[in-house]
Amino acid sequence: MGGDGKMPYPKWVYSPTGGWYNHYPKNWKRNTWFLVAGYAVAFMCTFTLSASLERRPCPPRKPIPSQRWCKHAHEDDPSLRYKM
Repeated sequence: MGGDGKMPYPKWVYSPTGGWYNHYPKNWKRNTWFLVAGYAVAFMCTFTLSASLERRPCPPRKPIPSQRWCKHAHEDDPSLRYKM
């Protein structure tokens, strides 16, 4: 009724997910946090660059949420104070 252990598998097969009987690397939690921190830094750099470069040649009829953090919002839409 018991198992005979692990069944033999081909050693030459490569799998990016680890293949058969995968065991997590020792530092998988730390590596995951490094990845999350890297994504957060990349997101913040992209967000600040986008907010500093955003321009609107025609002012919108309704306020847009991105106007709250846009650098040139008051220059592009002088009536913004009254809309918000």
